[in-house]
Amino acid sequence: MGGAKAWMFSVVSVNLNGSVLSNKHVCWSWRSSAAQQSKPISWSLVFGLMLFSLGIVSLFTGHVVSDLDWMEVIKDRLIYGNLKMEKVSMDAAKEVVNFIVHAVRERSSNGYLLIAASGGLNQQRTGISDAVVVARVLNATLVVPELDHNSYWKDNSDFVNIFDVNWFISYLVKDVTIVKKVPDKFMRSMEKNPYSMRVPRKSPPEYYLDQVLPILKRRRVLQLTKFDYRLANNIDEELQKLRCRANFHALRFTKPIQELGQKLVLRMREMAIRFIAVHLRFEPDMLAFSGCYFGGGDKERYELAEIRKRWETLPDLDADGERSRGKCPLTPHEVGLMLRALGFANDTYIYVASGEIYGGEETLRPLRGLFPNFYTKERLANEELKPFLPFSSRLAAIDYIVCDESDVFVTNNNGNMARILAGRRRYMGHKRTIRPNAKRLSSLFMERDKMDWDTFARKVKAVQRGYLGEPDEMRPGRGEFHEYPYSCICKKNGDPESEQIRGNQGLKNGSKEEEPVLGAKGDEQN
Repeated sequence: MGGAKAWMFSVVSVNLNGSVLSNKHVCWSWRSSAAQQSKPISWSLVFGLMLFSLGIVSLFTGHVVSDLDWMEVIKDRLIYGNLKMEKVSMDAAKEVVNFIVHAVRERSSNGYLLIAASGGLNQQRTGISDAVVVARVLNATLVVPELDHNSYWKDNSDFVNIFDVNWFISYLVKDVTIVKKVPDKFMRSMEKNPYSMRVPRKSPPEYYLDQVLPILKRRRVLQLTKFDYRLANNIDEELQKLRCRANFHALRFTKPIQELGQKLVLRMREMAIRFIAVHLRFEPDMLAFSGCYFGGGDKERYELAEIRKRWETLPDLDADGERSRGKCPLTPHEVGLMLRALGFANDTYIYVASGEIYGGEETLRPLRGLFPNFYTKERLANEELKPFLPFSSRLAAIDYIVCDESDVFVTNNNGNMARILAGRRRYMGHKRTIRPNAKRLSSLFMERDKMDWDTFARKVKAVQRGYLGEPDEMRPGRGEFHEYPYSCICKKNGDPESEQIRGNQGLKNGSKEEEPVLGAKGDEQN
């Protein structure tokens, strides 16, 4: 019974429009229902409307969009919609209207906003989502963000290599005008190069209006550098919803990434109805950045110290103090012990998402011993993975997809991927995300040899209360918005407190809610 409880999670389906697929709950949405049948019209009428619209735009604005990006978007949307050449649905007419809106808004905007994202894939994802909101605040035309090629991971992938750029532009057309580049004609007319600046972290919208907007209006093209977490956590609710639209809907991976990620999910499902995804985050850069010690002797201390030199501003840290404060990631063995104590049996299938594990197979061996059904993207897709191997961000995107689809997602530190995925899993109907209570667990692991397994398991369950991914374990407004997107989560009908949906774990017929206790049976090796 305890083992079964370990798998319990809420299931509330949400479609791509942001609507909960249930007649018990109501949620705001942004798009009309795709289920409605569209009446086809002829191609000649569509292009006639398009030409007429362009004439109107030129007549009243003196401006036509300087490149054909939007025409590419329309073309792709028609093709991906599996529409016949002879006829096109009313969706195409909507695209024409969007094209007009795009052109008029680009003309009336305060200038072009260039964004240089920073960090790895998920850190850049937060920056891109925030950039969309900042462009809205500034009434700016957003240029497709530039990804970081100089971080620790040295990935030279551009936006178009990871995300579906045409989908990104078209999905947000009603919110923000986005172009692939500043028009050449406009750039040639500029007297000075684009102005670059870096805004303080967690800056509120008022800062952008007071400090950034005047520069944008004066220079017309402005670049914001190192753009990660440069927007305040708590902002207007409508802007928060725009954050969600950008992050959870507009940022869709490219077709090759999406297809391989879904193949891996299918292969896991063919072996097991349910599976855990574990983001180990035990790569050398993470361990060096943490300033922690993991028992590898002088060799480990030297190697991690050398990596740590890459961050010039990092202070000297006391490794024991960092561990006692819960700042150190768990080792793979400790992650396995935690999961076994929480009730996951050794026949559980786990997918391990990670890059290069420090210590390699020797470090992973104890986790494999606890969970023999141990899979990675490398094991599930050998030849298919080869085109992605030189690109760490594309590999991270594949892990992202599998972790998102897992029944239980286990993080090992509260890093960018952990926060982003925890937020997405809450937003998309709520699926369990387990976070280690590292501060409390560290002392337990130090005392592990002084207690029997049942005592250890009981204490692990106790310290993990509040870290097991329950729908209400974090209050609205606390924590990172990307981790807990409270403004975008549907509310229960008729609830004055606007309590969040609990799905299958909620109150039923007024009965008392069951305690979310996860059981464990037997010894850790059973």
